[in-house]
Amino acid sequence: MPVAHEEYVHTVGPGDSIPSIAHEAGHFWETVWNHGENAELKGKRKNPNILNPGDEVTVPAIRVKDYSGGTDTRHTFKRKGVPAKLKMQLKLLGEPRANEKYTLILDDKSINGTTDGDGNLEHFIPPNSKGGKIILDGGKEEYPVNVGHLNPIDTVSGQKQRLNNLGYYCGDDSNELTETFSQAVTQFQGENKLKETGEVDGATKSKIEALHT
Repeated sequence: MPVAHEEYVHTVGPGDSIPSIAHEAGHFWETVWNHGENAELKGKRKNPNILNPGDEVTVPAIRVKDYSGGTDTRHTFKRKGVPAKLKMQLKLLGEPRANEKYTLILDDKSINGTTDGDGNLEHFIPPNSKGGKIILDGGKEEYPVNVGHLNPIDTVSGQKQRLNNLGYYCGDDSNELTETFSQAVTQFQGENKLKETGEVDGATKSKIEALHT
């Protein structure tokens, strides 16, 4: 995506988020999110990281600013909003995976680390990162990591993404209803004292949203 010299409309694809779209166009994410033409989308999605493929985002033109300074003086400019931060909590059977070694692979970059006492991990990443996977238990476990965006909670793909992030393995993040997804939903319901149906009803959806911060 080129730097925006003129305003244009970007159609959201898999992995897109407001931060990634803004980064590619040379904007702060707030500039794109708060643009008047995106007011309806902002009201509908509520969160700049929650977009649905097919959504349309208006990307404003870059406003050029001039700065004056002496030719014999060194000037330092710092770009705000870069990098973004990835935060995750790892759980097993509802319990935090505390002090556990992991390998996080994002965009072909490998990061080794250890979770804290609550199973949390944090890393700075590029705003346009598309995700990757996390490897646990010495390579015996491997799970997808989606960092670019989240689909709306009302979609099966959005439910899968959130459950995967919460440690309930759903497999892919397509909109297909699979046996793996149903098993993950049943496990989530059982561990959160909900009726075990294997289907995402209103109570289950609300609980997923409450736990997925």
